[in-house]
Amino acid sequence: MSMDLKTMQSLVTRGRMGRRDFMQMALAAGVAVGAAETLFAKAARAEPKKGGKFRAGIGHGQTSDSLDPATWANAFSADVGFVIGSCLTGIDQKNNAVPDLAESFEAADGAKTWVYKLRKGIEFHNGKSLKAADVVATYNYHRGENSKSAAKSVLEDITDIKADGDGTVIFTLKSGSADFPYITTDYHLPIFPATGEGEIDWKAGIGTGPFVMENYQPGVKFTAKRNPNFHKDGPYFDEIEMLAIVDVAARQNALLTGDIDYMDRCDLKTLNLLERNPGVMVTDVTGFSHYVAPMDVRAKPFDNVDVRLALKWAIDREEIVKKVLLGHGRPGNDDPLAPSIKYATQPEPAFAYDPEKAKFHLKKAGLSSLKVDLSAADAAFAGAVDAAVLMKESAAKAGIDINVIKEANDGYWDAVWMKKPWCFSYWSGRPTADWMFTTAYAAEAAWNDTFWKNDRFNELLLKARAETDEPSRAAMYAEMQQILHDDGGIVVLMFNNFTSAHTNKVAHGDLNTNYDHDGGYIFERWWFA
Repeated sequence: MSMDLKTMQSLVTRGRMGRRDFMQMALAAGVAVGAAETLFAKAARAEPKKGGKFRAGIGHGQTSDSLDPATWANAFSADVGFVIGSCLTGIDQKNNAVPDLAESFEAADGAKTWVYKLRKGIEFHNGKSLKAADVVATYNYHRGENSKSAAKSVLEDITDIKADGDGTVIFTLKSGSADFPYITTDYHLPIFPATGEGEIDWKAGIGTGPFVMENYQPGVKFTAKRNPNFHKDGPYFDEIEMLAIVDVAARQNALLTGDIDYMDRCDLKTLNLLERNPGVMVTDVTGFSHYVAPMDVRAKPFDNVDVRLALKWAIDREEIVKKVLLGHGRPGNDDPLAPSIKYATQPEPAFAYDPEKAKFHLKKAGLSSLKVDLSAADAAFAGAVDAAVLMKESAAKAGIDINVIKEANDGYWDAVWMKKPWCFSYWSGRPTADWMFTTAYAAEAAWNDTFWKNDRFNELLLKARAETDEPSRAAMYAEMQQILHDDGGIVVLMFNNFTSAHTNKVAHGDLNTNYDHDGGYIFERWWFA
């Protein structure tokens, strides 16, 4: 009968069975009244319903944000992209690249050519029909010689992109890439309308996404209404409001007082209080996300690999995971690939707290002590300032004086990240090794925040991308992870869970793990129960 009950619940979820029929059949099967009511309520809650205004408190956002997709560098601006735009492909709950604006994609010529067929009948918010020319113009905007787009590095392998009529786009690559459909999911790459000059119009915020923009005040809020012509089942909310609330205590208070329906990046220190609140539900998702402390390897003393190694051994990552994440994550080992990603390894030796090894590398660098500045702000990640203090305390036992500089949250991503020699950052991670390495560690990557260049690493990056022999490709990625671990300027402090909370009036299905906010699809997929 358990299978029959599951079938009945499925029918309720899909709106094909009402409460009366469900209760009668469940009681006839011997299910107690209370249990039957619970089963029905759970199934009914799972049925997506349209309506309502969804308000989300986001722990990012700054006054310098804009609608320019090339500049999106934090979760708030990325969410704006997910709301107003759609990409050629998306990521599903099993971390597969799946069609979105494209109805299909096919490889040819050893995966050096990719043919994308566009869905028919898709319109931009202004009623203009989506055409292949819009896709070509969007990608060329990010690929341009003078482009500063964060997506430029992952598009470097494209030698040509052309429209074949209005419904087909053909990408030609320098070398084969089996992972290419993942690249076209990049949140910087929603398709915008082409202008007559072959450029794109991003300033109006007109895309093909689930919501139509109403108002955007960077660093403050973003409002939008449902797109009635969206090409997928959602969205379910009538309208949404995203609020930039960087302070975690303020976000939590807003949730508890009913001013918002959802908050990201919970304060793990008070998470137990949220979990005990009957009106709040907490989600804790393990994904690819990791918190990092990038060192600019061009700047002294970080230009010395032994100084970098000394700092890596001088950090008690276990303590940081315990006291900052409160166990909602695991220590990093200066390899940005999460264990669940294909080709991920565990480079040796694993960096653990060892003041004596730190002193050994200081001595190799010709130093008996060291003083360095570390810029920190909770805009980087919740608890970043606390993590910096813990790093200072552990490093002191190795003769290293870390001077913690508490930076302002607003403007952090413009004034501190990639500007100060040592600071904090975070990565949501990427679903493939090639994408993660290309975005953050390739020599000329726009977001190579350590400014690290390693000839062997970059040589392997190109070879591995085109390699079709699985053992050979795995060996290349293993070597790259070891090189980055041994020589790079990145300190992967910890892999963090995506921990958020929402009112129990909000419902959702299975969650994505590739990115926070249900992979960016929270506004499209969630609904009011």
